[in-house]
Amino acid sequence: MRQDIPANEAVSTALSKPIGLSKILKLASNYGIAVAFVALCVALSFSSDVFLTWANWTNIIRQTAINGMLAIGVTFVILTRGIDLSVGALMALAGVVGASLAVTPGEHNIVVVLLAGCAVGVFLGWLNGLAVAKLSLPPFVVTLGMLSVARGLTFIFTDGQPVLNLSPQLLWLGSGSVLGVPVPIVVLVVLFAICWFALQHTVFGRHIYAVGGSEKSAATSGVRVKRVITSAYVISGLTAALGGLILTARTTAALPEAGVAYELDAIAAVVIGGTSLSGGKGSLVGTLFGALIIGTINNGLDLLGVSSYYQQVIKGLIIVGAVMLDATRRSK
Repeated sequence: MRQDIPANEAVSTALSKPIGLSKILKLASNYGIAVAFVALCVALSFSSDVFLTWANWTNIIRQTAINGMLAIGVTFVILTRGIDLSVGALMALAGVVGASLAVTPGEHNIVVVLLAGCAVGVFLGWLNGLAVAKLSLPPFVVTLGMLSVARGLTFIFTDGQPVLNLSPQLLWLGSGSVLGVPVPIVVLVVLFAICWFALQHTVFGRHIYAVGGSEKSAATSGVRVKRVITSAYVISGLTAALGGLILTARTTAALPEAGVAYELDAIAAVVIGGTSLSGGKGSLVGTLFGALIIGTINNGLDLLGVSSYYQQVIKGLIIVGAVMLDATRRSK
C-alpha cells in the first residue's frame, strides 16, 4: 500500500535533489535569450537615465521593426540551411521602385506602390531560390551575387539620385500610427504573427524544419525540397521589400545607398536568437528577441556616446560569439 509522505518531508526531499546539468542547459536553451535581453536592459538602465523612458523605448522598437522584418525572412532561409546576403540590396531596390510610383504630383494609389515594391522583392527572392534549389549553387555565392546585382540596378534605376517628394500615403507608413501604435511596429507584429503561425502550425512550416534537418530524409518522406527552399527565399525577398518600403517612408526619401550592411544585422538577430546555421532548429520568437537585443545595444551605445566605429566592432564580436555558441551546442 502507498504511504503518504508528510508535506515538509516531500519539500525537503525535492530541495535536496541536485539540479542536473541537463536541466540547466535546457532552461538556458529555452529562456536564455529572454534572460539575456532583460539583463541587458537592466545594465543599460543603470548606465543612462533616458534608457527606460517611454519615448526612448518607442524609438528602439520603431528602429528594431525594420531589422525584425528582414530577420523574419532570413530565419526561413537559415532554417533550410541557407543564407541570404542580398536582403539589404533588395530592400533598397524595392524602396526606390515603390517610391518612384509615389512621387507627387501624379502618385499612384498606395496599394499599387506596395504591390510594386513587394513584387520586386518576391521576384528577386524567387531567382535566389531558383539558383540555390534548382541549380544547386551555394547560397552564399548566389545571394552575394544578387547583392551586387540588386545594388547596381538600384543605382541604374535612380541614376544615383534619391527619389524625393513622396506622397503622404507612403510617408504615413513611416510616421503614422494605428490606435497610438506606430505603423512600423504594427506591420512587424502582423508579419510576425502570420509567419509564426506558418512555421508552427502548418505543413509548410514542418517541411521547412524537415528540409533543414536533412534534405535527403525530407525528400524520402515526400517533401518537395526544391519548392520549399525556393519558397524560403521568396519569403525573405518579400520581407526585405516590406522593410525597404518602411525604411523609405521613415527617411522620407528613397536612397540608392539605403540598406547597406542591413543583412548583417538581420543575420545577427537570427543567430543570436538561437537559430542554428546548420538548419532545422530555431524559432521566430528567438529571432524577435535577437532583433530587440541588436536594437537595444545600438540604442544603448548611442546614449553612452560610443563611436559608431566601436559599435561595429562590438556588433561583430557579438555575431562571432553567437556562432561559437551555436557550434558548441551542435558539438554537444
